[in-house]
Amino acid sequence: MVNVIDKNLVVLDLDAKSKEEVFNRLADILDKDGRLNDKEEYIENVKAREATATTGIGFGIAIPHGKTDAVKDVSVIIGRLKQPVDWNSMDGKPVKMIFQIAVPESSKGDDHLRLLSELSRKLIHEEFREAMFQANSVNEVLNLLGNSLEKKETVEDF
Repeated sequence: MVNVIDKNLVVLDLDAKSKEEVFNRLADILDKDGRLNDKEEYIENVKAREATATTGIGFGIAIPHGKTDAVKDVSVIIGRLKQPVDWNSMDGKPVKMIFQIAVPESSKGDDHLRLLSELSRKLIHEEFREAMFQANSVNEVLNLLGNSLEKKETVEDF
């Protein structure tokens, strides 16, 4: 199994003042971690997806995502903002935490939909959200997520 998230992909003090800054900063980290083929193409893909409908799901959470050949490996990067950012969220509240998903266009199956579903199932629980907002370390965030964000190997992968 390949982890889609690791300690390099959790930022607990993200300094950004807008969605665009968030997309750029998180893409920089994905790129430095070797998970992107083309950072600019990935950013444009995420922006285009965001333009179709907000990924601000409410409760101070956004789950932007991009599916493009600019991505090498299925990844989730988490950013907790120093200051909340207006996201045009469904509940009208600013976003404090971002779970940004990167999926290769060539990915077999619906990896991004599975990740969205798994994240959503966790994020509906207020206790989980509050624990994520209050986490004091990257390891604490990773422990809260547990093993739910792992790429599942399927017969198609062989």
